[in-house]
Amino acid sequence: MYKYEIVIHWSNEDNCFIATVPELAGCMADGETQEEVLQNVNTVISEWLETARLLGRDIPEPKENSVYA
Repeated sequence: MYKYEIVIHWSNEDNCFIATVPELAGCMADGETQEEVLQNVNTVISEWLETARLLGRDIPEPKENSVYA
């Protein structure tokens, strides 16, 4: 489980849930249910981080959210 912020919303246009990870540019996934989109976005986060490491790119630190502190 990653500690990056994940934003999930319903897309009428795509007829599915969309998840985005604001700290990781271009990191997003979709799914038919909230559970599925969360599982999918966690997979995409792993792939995003792995690719960034392989390419020697900076990996942003997860931002702290005082709401959960």
